[in-house]
Amino acid sequence: MGGICSLLKTERQPPANRKLITILSIDGGGVRGIIPGVILAYLEAQLQERDGPDSRIANYFDIIAGTSTGGLVTAMITAPKDNRPIYAACDIKDFYYEHCPEIFPYKNCDNFIFKLRSSAEAVKGPKYDGTELHSTVNKLLKGITLSQTLTNVVIPAFDIKRLQPVIFSTIDAKKDPLKNARLADVCLGTSAAPTFLPAHFFQTTDKNGNIRSFDLVDGGVAANNPTLVALNLVRRENLSQNELFKGINLRDTDQILVLSLGTGTTKNEEKYSATEAAKWGLLPWINYNGSTPIIDIFNEACSDMVDIHLSTHFQSLSCQKNYLRIQDDTLTGKESSLDNSTRENLERLVEIGEKLLQKRVSRVNLETGKFEKIEGEGTNGDALRRFAIRLSEERKRRNK
Repeated sequence: MGGICSLLKTERQPPANRKLITILSIDGGGVRGIIPGVILAYLEAQLQERDGPDSRIANYFDIIAGTSTGGLVTAMITAPKDNRPIYAACDIKDFYYEHCPEIFPYKNCDNFIFKLRSSAEAVKGPKYDGTELHSTVNKLLKGITLSQTLTNVVIPAFDIKRLQPVIFSTIDAKKDPLKNARLADVCLGTSAAPTFLPAHFFQTTDKNGNIRSFDLVDGGVAANNPTLVALNLVRRENLSQNELFKGINLRDTDQILVLSLGTGTTKNEEKYSATEAAKWGLLPWINYNGSTPIIDIFNEACSDMVDIHLSTHFQSLSCQKNYLRIQDDTLTGKESSLDNSTRENLERLVEIGEKLLQKRVSRVNLETGKFEKIEGEGTNGDALRRFAIRLSEERKRRNK
């Protein structure tokens, strides 16, 4: 790697008895959320090998952040049922197999007549009416609220009435009833991708009858990669002397362990060109050859900028192994779709997730923006096994 990366010192190792804050972050990406589902299943299996079959992801992370489909995965692995997560990580894949074809009913996007009809419909309303998504999420999460999650969650959305991001968190929900929304409503809000699904409205009330309204669309328009959102919460709570984050030196990243999971992206394929885009009006920006360029661009820009910022930060402090970003940047064609819910495509995405475990650890090149393999750190699977060891040791340290 060029630039600053070539000047880095040997990585420091934190003292074994030092407090460690652990963060998991999951990107948005529609049906591609099945990819981080595969990664989480592998990590949970590694934790179970060390600590027993009842171990769950929520037992090991102080904060789990998720945007859009990542927000739904976050809810699945932190929402309680008999004081246990509703879903084990190994069940996420089957959830996508079962529900994605209902939420995003597949149509033959290669058909010319369909493309014409789709373009016309894109002007009139969202691609999907959201009925199945609402039904699925409400059945799954029922009346569970943010304050009830088994660990702290952070889920961003965007309020189009106020034109500002809204960050939902367990910590805030426990402090303020007006922020203690139903987890189902939060998931529907963070998943309401413009042009794909309708915006989501809901209200919260407190015991005095005060009401707060939310007019939400997909959190991906503000934070498709919510890792920085989680770290900002750590900083805020550190300053307010929250007991969990008290004593953490935010200028010393060897006290923070971050796992950031992407949902796949297209870097090796030229998806759009300036020559084409120079001729586009409103319609092609929202529907071009079955894709939605404006959404793709927003999501990728948000995710990449967060990764570049954090890679720079952790590498400059010689703590790069404390930040692990697992992302596949070689998706092509239908694999990169947010809503291709055919069994064939979902199985292909699972295969991509499994192969990602075998790929060598990569970090973003701070000059080119592309991922480059790192010598001496093995595969992503090796890195996750090392993460599992550190997560297990931290949990045991706290339980002494």
